[in-house]
Amino acid sequence: MSVKLKDSNDQSFRDSLSTVDKEGKRIWVYPKKPSGSYYRARTVVAWVLLFLLFSGPFIRIGGEPLLMLNVLERKFVVFGQIFWPQDFYIFVIGMIATAVFIILFTVIYGRVFCGWACPQTIFLEMVFRKIEYLIEGDKQHQIALDKAPLSASKIYKKTLKHVIFFAISFLIANIFLAYIIGSVELTKIITDAPGDHKGGLLAITIFSTVFYGVFSRFREQVCTQVCPYGRLQGVLLDKKSIVVAYDNVRGEKRSLFRKNENRAELDKGDCIDCNQCVEVCPTGIDIRNGTQLECINCTACMDACDFMMEKVNLPQGLIRYDSEVGISNKEKLKLTPRIIGYSIVLILLIISFVIMLATRSQIDATLLRTPGMLYQEQGKDHVSNLYTIDLINKTNSQMEIELKLEDSVGEIRLVGTEIHLPSNEKSNTTFFIILPRSELKGAKNKLKLGIYADGVKYKTVTTNFMGPM
Repeated sequence: MSVKLKDSNDQSFRDSLSTVDKEGKRIWVYPKKPSGSYYRARTVVAWVLLFLLFSGPFIRIGGEPLLMLNVLERKFVVFGQIFWPQDFYIFVIGMIATAVFIILFTVIYGRVFCGWACPQTIFLEMVFRKIEYLIEGDKQHQIALDKAPLSASKIYKKTLKHVIFFAISFLIANIFLAYIIGSVELTKIITDAPGDHKGGLLAITIFSTVFYGVFSRFREQVCTQVCPYGRLQGVLLDKKSIVVAYDNVRGEKRSLFRKNENRAELDKGDCIDCNQCVEVCPTGIDIRNGTQLECINCTACMDACDFMMEKVNLPQGLIRYDSEVGISNKEKLKLTPRIIGYSIVLILLIISFVIMLATRSQIDATLLRTPGMLYQEQGKDHVSNLYTIDLINKTNSQMEIELKLEDSVGEIRLVGTEIHLPSNEKSNTTFFIILPRSELKGAKNKLKLGIYADGVKYKTVTTNFMGPM
């Protein structure tokens, strides 16, 4: 019995998702438990990334977390460096550079990120599915369990699985929240009375429920229906992009394996139509149809195919990392004008980003003349204006700030004590600038104010000084 090659012009399989039937109902995917060299390598990578993910909020660089994106306080920490709203332009350059890198990487290597480093794939395939295989067994056991009538064994297995799923989701939610509010604040939420942190407790509950829903029910639909990257790849990939690909030149015509047969003489390809590549696919597709939106390049089909090829003494690599051009013309990857162009733009963006980081001011200041207030006369010979200054210390050291007039003769009188600026904190100070009338050249005068710490000038800001006509 043989299966003929599908018409190359027949692309009808692209008109619908493999996980949705003709009535629009979901087809639950039961992937067979994967194994093989690629799966073992992905497991190692996954455990390394999981370690980094869970330890990230607790790693400190100069007293600051490795990564924190505190949207609530508009405080962002990347590799121990704090970014405030005033540094938003640097953040934008970094995001643009990241986007260009993703585009460049996808153009060359396809969706390798999805299969090897995407948190959705890592958690689903390397954590939740492993637990599912451990409790419910492999594909056929899971199908049989779901079809079986309600029993004590079924209730026990399903309850145990979902309790563990929610517990892991709760742990992920805590880590996720730590990247937003910081590990110190998260520890307070955990150790203090629940009533003292109702907002934090609500956030953790919501995150836990969402993660549980994603990994217990929604699963591969995140990749096929929600994730924009999967749809973006259709624009970015070309015939020279490296993807998980089926070698149709070598594999067709497909036919079941017969012992001691000469497949070349019988006009048979190397594909023995065992369907194992479909059985292990976590998104339920047939990779032999070609590159598809649902494919996350997880390599499960590659391992399954290599195993079968070894069993029937045929060369491995029938499904492998390759490009359409590489398969049809036996060509290696070549640099194209598009790849070179993306690379140049990326290098320029990285250089700009590094320069901006290196030259970033260690102190940011916003100086404002108090609105709605006129100048004040200080006796017959002097005039004063009231100001407020917002200071941000971007260093990990406390600073004693001194304000000095530049190119002007006058006095600065603080409203309160000296300006103490803690490390990585903000400070707001009100003060008077008093100038002799002889220094004034009209109703509006330009002033420069120097900001000093330990005798070193960190920044110069300008303002207007109002005086009599």
